Amino acid sequence: MPEGTTTLELDLIQTSAAALAVLFLGRILNRLIPPLRNYNIPEPVVGGLVFALVTSIIYSVTGYSLAFDMALKTPLMLVFFTTVGIGASLKLLVRGGPKVLLFLGVASLLLLVQNSAGVGMALLADVHPLQGLITGSITLSGGHGTGVTYADIFSSVNNMQGVMELAMASATFGLVLGGLIGGPVAKRLVDKYNLKSNVDNSEYRDHEVTYDPEDTDRVTPRVMMETLFIILLCMAFGGIIYEFLSDKGVTVPAFICALFLGLIFTNLMDFTGIYKINKEAVDQWGTMGLSVFLAMALMSLRLWELLNLAGPMLLILLVQTVTMALFAYFVTFRLMGKDYDAAIIASGHCGFGLGATPTAVANMEALVTRYGPSPQAFLVVPMVGAFFIDITNALVIQLYLALPFVS
Repeated sequence: MPEGTTTLELDLIQTSAAALAVLFLGRILNRLIPPLRNYNIPEPVVGGLVFALVTSIIYSVTGYSLAFDMALKTPLMLVFFTTVGIGASLKLLVRGGPKVLLFLGVASLLLLVQNSAGVGMALLADVHPLQGLITGSITLSGGHGTGVTYADIFSSVNNMQGVMELAMASATFGLVLGGLIGGPVAKRLVDKYNLKSNVDNSEYRDHEVTYDPEDTDRVTPRVMMETLFIILLCMAFGGIIYEFLSDKGVTVPAFICALFLGLIFTNLMDFTGIYKINKEAVDQWGTMGLSVFLAMALMSLRLWELLNLAGPMLLILLVQTVTMALFAYFVTFRLMGKDYDAAIIASGHCGFGLGATPTAVANMEALVTRYGPSPQAFLVVPMVGAFFIDITNALVIQLYLALPFVS
């Protein structure tokens, strides 16, 4: 490691250009390297990891690092989740409702498995069990936001040192691996059981948000601007509701309010017939928001910080990754019906079971682009990942914190 370090700061325009370059890099590499294409690794994950690896090597040799202006990162995430809400019509919800509840049960079971594995491995490695929770559902199913919350609690209440760095490294590790293992798991299932989509592509596009980066539907500039206006309205009023709830002491993820407003708006329009939402335009905005958000998130990774993970913590996270892959393959797939939709859902479960909902959707997007539509997966996984898993995760975490040998 060089003695002196220098940080080069990129402004908003430069950061945005870099994110798009990373996205295009991922596309080029996927086309040139067959294993990446065959195992359906999302393009933002490929490009982001390569970029992060190169910048990490440069940092280790020269001491130069990059600092990005991430002002667009949160709005892009909100755009994506708002389009998820706009794409969830009541008709689809009724059709997929039982599957949503079933998948919530499956995802909640994984929370118990993750925390049991984390705490058990921590005890075997003779480290504090709370560190096992940090490398369990707190950061893996919970992500960076939940990790920050509990790291702050553990450092102030339990006087744990370095827990914030551990939480961020663990969440980052999960985000990367969640995007890497989802495609191979689903590909193995699809090939082994000769699974095929049973949804007509034209019918699918009439009713669903696909998040397909290769989508060639033609939409006019006017329709795109109208759709963006709807998305921004949901985001704006969602922000107001979020601030109101925060002032009242009600803690919810920032994107939930915008997502709910999108869901309410689309079903109100369906019911009244006042305005017909162009699903293809929603698809385009969702695809752009998701892709650039992931590119920004991954290209800004400081991979050298992962080297600060102690050996036992890295071992726990590797065990968690294998556990997630096996759980998705043997449990999620079977309990969700052992069909094509179940295979796509299993891939999505790898995404948000180790990382985040956008990673889950990116996994599924890469698969449906190749194998065919899965409207049920795009309804079930985002709804559980965005709406319900944080609630059940909080309950499960409190259950483990109540154990005498943990706290």
